[in-house]
Amino acid sequence: MLIYACVSAHGFGHGSRTASVLTALHGLRPHWRLVLSTALPEAFLRSALGPVPFEHRPCRWDVGVVQADALGADAGATLAALSALEAELPAQLAAEQAWLAAQAMPLLVLADVPPAAAALARGLGAPLIWLASFGWEAIYGAMGAAFSPWADRCLAAYRQGDLLLRCPLAMPIDWGIPELSIGLTAGSPRLEPGSLARQLQLPDERERCVLVSFGGLGYDLDPELLQLWPDRVFVSPDPRLAQAANCRLLPAGVRPLEVLGHCARLITKPGYSSFCEALSAGVGVHLVHREGFAEAPVLEAALVRHGWHRLLSQEQARQGDWQLDQPLQPPTGEPLAGQGALQAAEALAAFEAGCLFYSKIQA
Repeated sequence: MLIYACVSAHGFGHGSRTASVLTALHGLRPHWRLVLSTALPEAFLRSALGPVPFEHRPCRWDVGVVQADALGADAGATLAALSALEAELPAQLAAEQAWLAAQAMPLLVLADVPPAAAALARGLGAPLIWLASFGWEAIYGAMGAAFSPWADRCLAAYRQGDLLLRCPLAMPIDWGIPELSIGLTAGSPRLEPGSLARQLQLPDERERCVLVSFGGLGYDLDPELLQLWPDRVFVSPDPRLAQAANCRLLPAGVRPLEVLGHCARLITKPGYSSFCEALSAGVGVHLVHREGFAEAPVLEAALVRHGWHRLLSQEQARQGDWQLDQPLQPPTGEPLAGQGALQAAEALAAFEAGCLFYSKIQA
């Protein structure tokens, strides 16, 4: 069986989520062939999948939203990028369909969540499974009239899937296809925790350690702000922040989730995979507010319901008013279930075997 995963390059979160599912799937079906088709950097994919063997097809399947940084969105640039990709997709679809046909293997397309995966699967007569906490129709539908045709196209594509693996922390999704709800899709640490702590010279007291991570695009925080918290030790993948004496640079190729077990708090943007990892590790989230992206308020509300947290404005973030000396606010609701990556992997395996019974849920 060949699993061809079309993964959005909008952000690292889609890649992290898909990697967690494929890692679990490799544990269940180690002989299956895994292909990641995405414009995400191969170095990131290698880090995310670790020892799991996979092939990389460097294809861009969607645009998402063009961003200047982790908290900004550029509507004009997004529209231009959508038009450019539309012109490029026919040739890419033809090339990938020809390549897949040449493999002469049973095929299942997994998509997180490029709408163009529907055309790819349809052209090959292959089943299509979506892995999603939102679809681009919901994002574009909130960005104004100019995006309405794109939102309509996305929705039409999503309705061609055979199954939706509905992730938690989700926006409303009404695609009219069978659905299966799954738990948090966090990856698992692979490094020996004591060795990493010694390498980074982290204190034994977890409460003193803070991870600062804003995803692949990062966020331009002044490293001098860290000196406002001299009793804290920060860890970040951002080399500029690591200029501060009380900040440790996360080594290249080491995922932020590897250090979460040493940290009591995480300063971050609204992000699905970051939330999954923090909630699974019992880490409090200091969330910097984001405007202009429809998923952000949904994630913020979900964090308030399910996680220990503090909410920060962008101005507070820029001034270093990070409230690390304040108690975390408790969740207003119940914790979310875990094991989502394994549930998704089991669903893929069962789908291939033809024995999955779907439970249609209401959006």
